[in-house]
Amino acid sequence: MQLSGIHHVTAVTARIADNADFYTQVLGLRLVKKSVNQDDVSAYHLFYADKFGSPGTDMTFFDWPYIGPDVRGTDSIAGTAFRVGSRTSLDFWSERFTEKGINHSRISEFAGRQLLPFEDPEGQRLYLVNDQGADFEGEIWQRPDIPDEHALRGFYSVILSMPSLNQLGNLFTNILNYEEVEQSQWIDQESKAVIYSTSVNGGPGTEVWLLEQPHAGRARLGAGGTHHVAFRVTDFETQKEWHTHLTASGLHVSNLIDRFWFRSIYFRVSNGILFEIATDGPGFAIDEAPESLGEKLVLPPFLENHRQEIEANLTPIQA
Repeated sequence: MQLSGIHHVTAVTARIADNADFYTQVLGLRLVKKSVNQDDVSAYHLFYADKFGSPGTDMTFFDWPYIGPDVRGTDSIAGTAFRVGSRTSLDFWSERFTEKGINHSRISEFAGRQLLPFEDPEGQRLYLVNDQGADFEGEIWQRPDIPDEHALRGFYSVILSMPSLNQLGNLFTNILNYEEVEQSQWIDQESKAVIYSTSVNGGPGTEVWLLEQPHAGRARLGAGGTHHVAFRVTDFETQKEWHTHLTASGLHVSNLIDRFWFRSIYFRVSNGILFEIATDGPGFAIDEAPESLGEKLVLPPFLENHRQEIEANLTPIQA
């Protein structure tokens, strides 16, 4: 029984209009779904992805305008890495970030992987990684100001921080059935790192990078932080098998939840790290035509009867 890699990453913003502008106009992702947090309908839930919202490409945000800023530290999801097709693409993005005043660092190398660290306007820690032209099962969202060969191509990895590598090692290898691919030094030259993957050879979309940061303080989630990461399974039957397996392993797992565009289960692996397992389908085109994804507020069927009340409590997004 094997997970397929990263399904989506969900983070927090307190400035939804700035957020929408950055992820669509700067990073060139497509807003494929404009909805609300199904557990807090006062908050927008925006989904940015490739052309069709393919699994493995989807960065999503909860809009919590009154939350404080994220406090960085350990026991947290400490970053999200997107993939691009070449070293030339990293150079393109470095120049683009400079032109647009985006906070970024120089191109670095981690375990043979070339990456460009940068931040969104609220300090969300992001990276672009050269995937060396590896196969991409999605379809890029074309923009006139971003050459196709440099467009973002979904996720490469997520970065986790813990005080000790041993705290999640058993979880990944013995419960989630990940392979330990390599141990290395993180780009700060201070933290040890382990690369885990759903594939013995690693590769884009399959990896999790676990950092050991024993001297860091504890993180506290806020705007600019990451709420959870979701891993992929093909279908509902496989998800039910994972629910049984995780429960038998001693983890406290949520009920099976129908999010309409996919199904979800959630489990916390530490005080600060929440995981989800999500199905690849039905997908974002179940309730909108592919050519008009993300253009209007869409609610799952169980919330439709409350649309008027929900819309009245949302501030229109002027990106």
